Amino acid sequence: MSLSEFDLIEHYFKRTCTTENSGVAIGIGDDCAILDLPDGYQLAVSTDSLVCDVHFFADVDPYRLGYKALAVNLSDLAAMGATPKWVSLAITLPEMDELWLAEFSRGFFELANKFNVVLVGGDTTKGPLSITVSVKGIVPRGLALPRNNAQADELVCVSASLGEGALGLACKLNEHTVKNRQYFIDALELTEPRVELGILLRNLASSCIDISDGLTQDLRHILKSSNCSAKLELDKLPLSDLMREEIQTGSINEQSAYQYALTGGDDYELLFTISAANLAQLNKLIEKSEVTIPAISVIGFVTPLQQPLIQLFKQNEAVSFSLQGWDHFKGQI
Repeated sequence: MSLSEFDLIEHYFKRTCTTENSGVAIGIGDDCAILDLPDGYQLAVSTDSLVCDVHFFADVDPYRLGYKALAVNLSDLAAMGATPKWVSLAITLPEMDELWLAEFSRGFFELANKFNVVLVGGDTTKGPLSITVSVKGIVPRGLALPRNNAQADELVCVSASLGEGALGLACKLNEHTVKNRQYFIDALELTEPRVELGILLRNLASSCIDISDGLTQDLRHILKSSNCSAKLELDKLPLSDLMREEIQTGSINEQSAYQYALTGGDDYELLFTISAANLAQLNKLIEKSEVTIPAISVIGFVTPLQQPLIQLFKQNEAVSFSLQGWDHFKGQI
């Protein structure tokens, strides 16, 4: 006999809250969750939907889908400098597939447990496959990282490396034959939210955003909100060793690698602006951190407002690249 909606919730998504200081007064299973905020903190909330054949392939591994559905939302909290606390999940399913649900929930809760995130509510319905996740986090009052405070002469920085998720998608679409195919697909499907870095950026970065729609597309959000522009050095874009290996072996050319890094999206790295003095302080905090924080790369600097909004240089000479990012209603813009 197939599970009912309530059986599904009870079996796959209801967990006993064992996290100390979870802040959950009433959790999943009631009409609403009741959550307690610590004194001196503000609530950070972000919601994203993932739709089959738009955000993921219909044959995606359900474990990876459950993981990424939460990861992309935790990345939004990281960009605000927030500590993740709670999550709600609404899932629409075309049919009851218990093996699929078991793997989806395993991926979802594996990441939730890593960051001590408690599932506090949601909904299940029947229809075309889609997932909507709403995450809630806390941030000390007044310390949330904005988008609108970048200043001229500050540095433009990114975490880790860029372009790997976009190359992973190209591999899934069979647009490239590369030696390290599974590595790039993993980068696409098992992205790592930079929560710890976001927390370190409080009081140091002037603006921050996570890279979901492409470096230049998301940098534009900062620049437009801050009424300024930026110059980027193409040679300083962080490409991973495996990406450079693919360039060296001819699997992809350097132009394509830089294009993926600039506009590919699906990186979920943090892009931020910061003064040189504060960057030095950040690097000291990273060295002392008890958790692994990815390397930080300086890729350019903020300038007074001018056109074009973003200028690209390579070895001090202006270069031209497509800077079009992703928009769901226009495609590449």
